[in-house]
Amino acid sequence: MKAETTLNGTGVLVVHLQADFTELHHGTLAVPASDAAYVEFVRRATREFKERKLTIYATMDWHPADHVSFYTQHPGKKPFDVIEIDGRTQVLWPPHCVQDTPGAEFLIPEEWIDKLVKTSTDSRYDSYSGFIDDGGQETELETIFRNDGVRELLVYGIATDYCVRHTVLDALKRGFRIRLLLDLCRGVAEDTTRSAVKEMEQQGAVVEFFGTPATA
Repeated sequence: MKAETTLNGTGVLVVHLQADFTELHHGTLAVPASDAAYVEFVRRATREFKERKLTIYATMDWHPADHVSFYTQHPGKKPFDVIEIDGRTQVLWPPHCVQDTPGAEFLIPEEWIDKLVKTSTDSRYDSYSGFIDDGGQETELETIFRNDGVRELLVYGIATDYCVRHTVLDALKRGFRIRLLLDLCRGVAEDTTRSAVKEMEQQGAVVEFFGTPATA
């Protein structure tokens, strides 16, 4: 796959490639097929993009320990229960990607990442998008892209049907062109992943493939 450089307005966005979302690290919210081979595949692809002089951006879940989305903050509740909070539907997750814990570790070498944006930093609101949380608070991601002259993004990461989906849809709403590298993503469930990919395509994302792990 041939990719333009950031001089032509193209950047790379790696979504939430963190220990707690991978089987490799026995994460508390490990996504299927996120094993050592997958993580190495993503690293290899990211290294190649870096060698092509593309700017590497990343989003990182960075929860306070008392985050509202953790079932442990709601006595009597269990993981994956769904409740209402101030008129919002909230899925209750196992604690994950807690600030300054091993589970929050980003799995791309720090020196490869040019700019990293942390999400879910407000304990009151969940966030699936790299651009905005459930309380309407914007991150600095759009401003960074505008300042850097980014018009097109190569997007991949975890999870296809959650944070990748929301980030891609919000990027499209903001006028960015999106190329979703599907083989560099992993989803939570087949049906929701299939639905998410269809929705992203319908909204204007172009689905591509970096290549098989054996030939990438």
